[in-house]
Amino acid sequence: MTTSVSSSGATIPSSTTGPSRGAATRRRPSKALGQHFLLDPEVVDRILGAGDLQANDVVVEIGPGRGVLTAKLVRQAGQVVAVEMDPYLAESLPRQLGGPPNLQVVCDDARGCDYRSFVPVGSRWKVIANLPYYAANPIVRRLLEEELRPDLLVVMVQQEVGRSMAAVPGKMNLLSVAVQFYGNASLVCTVPPSAFRPPPKVYSAVVRIDARSEPLLPPAEAPAFFKLAKASFSAPRKQLHNALSRGLNITPTEGLAIVEGASIDPVRRPGTLTLDEWVTLYRSWSGRGWSGQSGLEA
Repeated sequence: MTTSVSSSGATIPSSTTGPSRGAATRRRPSKALGQHFLLDPEVVDRILGAGDLQANDVVVEIGPGRGVLTAKLVRQAGQVVAVEMDPYLAESLPRQLGGPPNLQVVCDDARGCDYRSFVPVGSRWKVIANLPYYAANPIVRRLLEEELRPDLLVVMVQQEVGRSMAAVPGKMNLLSVAVQFYGNASLVCTVPPSAFRPPPKVYSAVVRIDARSEPLLPPAEAPAFFKLAKASFSAPRKQLHNALSRGLNITPTEGLAIVEGASIDPVRRPGTLTLDEWVTLYRSWSGRGWSGQSGLEA
């Protein structure tokens, strides 16, 4: 039986239990939840194609909405877990799709739910997501930082955010580094407002992120790495050694020593560095005992 799981952890048979009275009265998209429902079948097919779906895949869909994408996912993947924050949509989705046996609906906030509770231990899993703009960055960051991280993410985000995620050296910012530290990001397509109901005011983009099989650095070193990256981008238009001295509150001489220790031209800007150069810069900095510990707050 297809089930719907509430954020409290209770399992509700969706075939017999309808939405709560309060939820059932609201059928229009919620502005508070940033709901824009994808309707364009061509965009749906582009997303599915980017997901490289196989019959044995475990797919977590975040923000299924009214199920336009979910209906095709359950036909192509082995198991689909749909994470929906809206109680009405979460409870109505299984019935709307005819109760597919390989669909599980979880009513929860994707920014804080425990993915390990519904992703089988040891399984390879993928994420397909049409993310609300306001929650896109924390959700993607949370997924990439998971110990049990997905092998592949295909996410719909605001166009400028998508471009940042997939940016190449010369156009990178802190978000670019934060995403690409964990995976290889590529832009699948841009999506016009007309593909949604109601249409948003801006264009969207679909981004594919292939998680790295091995991290660039040991997980214990990630907070210090991001402290360095954040400090560097505190003054993105400055030369790298000056940005470091300002962001890390060290002397210009110390900033110059870090950059030269990594064999990087000190006049370069932070956005021009490759991921390998970021790791080399981190090694130069941490080798001097200045790294400390701090989390990324992008």
